[in-house]
Amino acid sequence: MTAAPLPEPSPGGASGDGWQYCAQGHKHWGLYGAAGLLVRSGDLVLLQHRALWSHHGGTWGIPGGARHLGESAEAAARREAAEESALDTGTLVETARFVDDHGGWSYTTVVVQAGEARPVEIRGGESVEFRWFAAPLLGTSEGPELHPGFAATWPRISAL
Repeated sequence: MTAAPLPEPSPGGASGDGWQYCAQGHKHWGLYGAAGLLVRSGDLVLLQHRALWSHHGGTWGIPGGARHLGESAEAAARREAAEESALDTGTLVETARFVDDHGGWSYTTVVVQAGEARPVEIRGGESVEFRWFAAPLLGTSEGPELHPGFAATWPRISAL
């Protein structure tokens, strides 16, 4: 299967909501790609337990979603995290970035640092809960079941 061409740009920062196929034949959410916010506090990582109705529901990942037309990865990651949680994303300092490029579609993980690991409340209906996990547990049998895309990139992201 070949990647579908990206939609033509339209004025006004059109919504990126919609499905897109990449060059690898995977179906992804986000017409213009997607981005997520990985929040770290020391050795802890904030994860989102995804609502059961969502794509790969019931798994744990980072808050994120579709980028809008012309929106930077950082802006999209912060916007999505703010839509899905009560996290104050404006105070978080970016420390790294990882782009998972599938050819015709990419997911950018924006890594930010939080001063302390405070409880995070849910906003909207895309989450069951937010919880802080020790980074060394992620991707192990003792850790939570990770979203497949996050699980595939975690070894590279954790090294950042």
